[in-house]
Amino acid sequence: MTPVFNFVTGLNRILFGIAALAIFAVVPMLLYEVVARYAFQAPTVWAMEASTLLFGPHFMLAGPYLLHLRGHVAVDIFSERSSGRTRKALEIFSFLVIAIFAAVFGWVSWPLAVNAFQFGETSFSAWNPPIWWVKFIVPFAFLMLFAQALVEAGMALRTPSAAAGKEARP
Repeated sequence: MTPVFNFVTGLNRILFGIAALAIFAVVPMLLYEVVARYAFQAPTVWAMEASTLLFGPHFMLAGPYLLHLRGHVAVDIFSERSSGRTRKALEIFSFLVIAIFAAVFGWVSWPLAVNAFQFGETSFSAWNPPIWWVKFIVPFAFLMLFAQALVEAGMALRTPSAAAGKEARP
């Protein structure tokens, strides 16, 4: 299973990098908008919406790899006080809850994305860009979160407990 684990985590690492690069597009857009609005009294119709359309994928695509890095907020009131098998069981349980959550949201968001594509959905703003493509990122990101949660659960299952009762983590 290690090649599958490595593939999923590696793909999520690449998506994380792409998501991080998106911020380098958002910041200049917003800077341009601020300068155009306040220095030249000529606000754009596109900058705020374009930055939102990039920030959504940034947030969604970074999530699965953040799960791997343990970068999400965690309520670890029980797991931090536990050790050995109990701690491992709580960790696996939490990853399975995340996987179920991601599966449900991915399942629900897929028809919405397909519908948006079929109708050529746009934002209905003054700029009115197509937004159907952003809606496909949602089920894809949840699929990747689902896969990463299963990988993390599998890694937790395979990781032996250390002598002191703490989890040995690579």
